[in-house]
This record gives sequence, structure tokens and C-alpha cells, in this order.
Amino acid sequence: MRHRQVLAVATVALFGLSGCADRPNDLDTYYDDPTPTPTVEPAQPSVKPQANPVPPPTTQAPVPAAVSAALLTDEDVAEEEVVPGESKVSGCLTGLTRGTSRSASWAYPSGSTLEHQVTEYTDRDASDVVTQADCEGRKLTLPKQAGIEVQRAWCEDKTCTVLLAKGKLVSALSVTAGTEARATDAAKRLLPIVAQRLRSA
Repeated sequence: MRHRQVLAVATVALFGLSGCADRPNDLDTYYDDPTPTPTVEPAQPSVKPQANPVPPPTTQAPVPAAVSAALLTDEDVAEEEVVPGESKVSGCLTGLTRGTSRSASWAYPSGSTLEHQVTEYTDRDASDVVTQADCEGRKLTLPKQAGIEVQRAWCEDKTCTVLLAKGKLVSALSVTAGTEARATDAAKRLLPIVAQRLRSA
């Protein structure tokens, strides 16, 4: 009976020792808590910068009412039998766009073109601008228009340009035709209409 008890005790001790074999024998760390599993922060979605960022819309200054009022309309040039063309400024008119301006263009069935531009100068009188203008070509004499402070005209090749000044406004008319004579005739026909527009602005 005593022999059986000794075997039982030995068996229990053997199993007890085998159960501890999984743990390391380093007594300094034997009772430490297991190493905690590091928590992984969720990856933040990367935002790629735009290759070409869209700039904010710009706010253009409103065109003065006087400028719009002095500009020729489709009705004003209806008798010329023209149609609206590509709005552009060329020739002698290019040197006048240092103020707030508006322009309009038309085309004749023959391919001739008609351009009109009105510019407001807040820092100087329009008469100074027209007086100092130096367009290329020969000077053209046209009937003087009432209520216009300064009036000048030139023809270069097949293009005739007329400049009118009143107050702070410069009204510029340019006609390009098949011949200089046709351009001159068109400028003469339109001059009274341009002047009337400028006077009423």
C-alpha cells in the first residue's frame, strides 16, 4: 500500500514538470504578462494634390454704362448689310486699350470688316488721347461732327480708322475693305452714327 502511494506521487510530479516545460526558465520574466499585441492604427487615405489646381474665379470690373452706351449695335450697322464677326482689335486701335473698353466687330459679305471700340480714360481727357494718337498712313479729312471735341482719321492701305473724343471717352472706328476708296466710303457713312452714339453716352 505504501509502495502505490509513492508511485502516485511520482507520477503526479512527473506530469507537473512536463506541464511547465512550455514556459521559459528565465525567472525574471516567468511571471510577466505576455507581450501585448501592438494595435495597428487604420491607415489614413492619402490625398493626392491636384496636378493643376483650379484657380478661383476672377471677378471682372463692370463696364461703365457710358462705354456700353457709346458702342455701336447691330441695329446701328444694319444698313451696311454686315453680320457679327470675331471681336478683335487691330491696327491703330491696339494702342487705345489702356482704359476700360468694349469692342464689337462685323463682317461684310465681300469679306471686308468693321470694328468699333469705345474706351474710357479715368486719368486723362479723351481729347488728349486722340490729339496724341499717331496712326500710320495718310490723314483723312472727314466732315466735322457736332458735339465732338476732337476728331481725327487716317487711311493705311485698305484700312481707314476714325477717332472721336468726348469727355473721358474715345470712340474708334476701323474699316478694312477691298480698296481704300471703299473703306473711306464706309467710314463716311458710319461717322454720323458713331458720333451720335458718343454724344448720347
